[in-house]
Amino acid sequence: MSRFHFKTMSKRPHTTLHVAGTALLFVSLMMLVCSFVELSDNKSIYPLLVASIICGLIGGLARLTTKPGTLGQAEIFSAVGGAYLFVSLFGTLPYLFAGTFDYGGSNSLIEFTDALFESISGYTATGSTVFGSHNPIESHGTGILLYRQLTQWLGGLGIVVLVVTVLPSLRASGLGLISAEAPGPESDRLASRVVDTAREFWKIYFVLTLLIGVGLFAAGMGGFDALAHALTTAATGGFSTRSASIGFWDNPTIEIILIIGMILGGSSFALHWRATKERRVPHFKDSEFRAYIGLFTLAAVVIAWILSSNGLGFGQALRSATFNVVALGTSSGFSNATGDGSSGDFAAWASGPQAILFIFLIFGGCTGSTSGGVKIFRLQVGALHALRSIRKFRRPRGIFPVFHGSKVISESLVQRVAGFIAVYAVLVISGTIILTILDTDIVTAASGAVSALGNMGPALGEAGPTSSFADAYSAPSRLVLAIFMLIGRLEIFPMLLMVISPYRVTKKQIRQIRKKNYS
Repeated sequence: MSRFHFKTMSKRPHTTLHVAGTALLFVSLMMLVCSFVELSDNKSIYPLLVASIICGLIGGLARLTTKPGTLGQAEIFSAVGGAYLFVSLFGTLPYLFAGTFDYGGSNSLIEFTDALFESISGYTATGSTVFGSHNPIESHGTGILLYRQLTQWLGGLGIVVLVVTVLPSLRASGLGLISAEAPGPESDRLASRVVDTAREFWKIYFVLTLLIGVGLFAAGMGGFDALAHALTTAATGGFSTRSASIGFWDNPTIEIILIIGMILGGSSFALHWRATKERRVPHFKDSEFRAYIGLFTLAAVVIAWILSSNGLGFGQALRSATFNVVALGTSSGFSNATGDGSSGDFAAWASGPQAILFIFLIFGGCTGSTSGGVKIFRLQVGALHALRSIRKFRRPRGIFPVFHGSKVISESLVQRVAGFIAVYAVLVISGTIILTILDTDIVTAASGAVSALGNMGPALGEAGPTSSFADAYSAPSRLVLAIFMLIGRLEIFPMLLMVISPYRVTKKQIRQIRKKNYS
């Protein structure tokens, strides 16, 4: 009898399953490592171990029975979106097997909803959580906690960027996959080959994580906490191993290190790469980065002034304002509220500072970063396009190009940005209406929709930095927010194209069937 070889198997061209299968293999390995970490607390390794085996088998089968196909734009976005859907769905298994959200008496649907919400929030590097006073984070083993932190680290730079690193067979299509996952004004190939580009990103990401971890450990965090928070700081995710988040330590040095880490994570990785290769700092020559730092500085000073005018000492006001502006502006979502009425809880601030923070909930960090939000680049282009429209109203025959720094932005890109902002506004309004219908107050609903679309983490109203989303939103509302988090991570147009791709395939198949029937 001839021996069976996987190499002789007929591989079906299916890029989505191939990419998703490879991503599941990485997740399986991650779960396996965490299962052995769980032994340090004398906890059962079986929930993580069984989840690892299931993900490994399904991921391996998908990887071995498929191969990358020819990719158009719609197929590229379908592959990226499919990978996140697969990983988020199977990412619920450790929580379900460990009974992480088994509240005793609640039904299994609520348990699955919370596990799915936490999984999607992790892999999209959002940071919204359903842990709270009813289910403290600290009550779970280090293995589950490390897995939770790693979901954000894997999703922060991008699952597909990691997949492309080990799939050179994707060739030129790999750059399209990277661009679909971390879109910017244009594709920026850092190295001569797409695989090298992906590896350069991961090298920078790993070094940034390591430096943050060392800094936090030196500042007084324990080894595990320093590692855990380094993972989610580099990812600008915001998950913490403590229910009180960074407020647990109440340490200004730790907060300064996190501020620096969040700013670097929210900056373009292309700029970081150039800094390492050219041995200089090119960041301040970039128009988007200058606007990014300038807006953070201005907002922190204004909010500190308002807080100090309301009776808070200026030093404490500046500390609270700076940390929260950077945490929300980079979509990290950490909190430095200490739980004793501290000024770090921005949900308790006056409406003026909250209105400023709401702007950062919308726009976020730079393009090509781990940060979420509409992005500073689009804010700049949108504002300049609006100004040009006013000028053209006065001089209809005038030609007014839109500049980004010293470069002229192409009209096609300006129109795409304008279209993106319009669709974004429609989604925010729709999400707010849906959440309000599902019995959420208007402030919590509107800020929750914006926060989910921007992968920000906390929101305003009942979903502030010290709140649990399980208390602020009903189970159906949390499912809506989970969908918005996926849309925000992959951005609006890619998600629309992801839906369009299978629709086009199905429509084509129906036409072929009809042709055969008529003939």
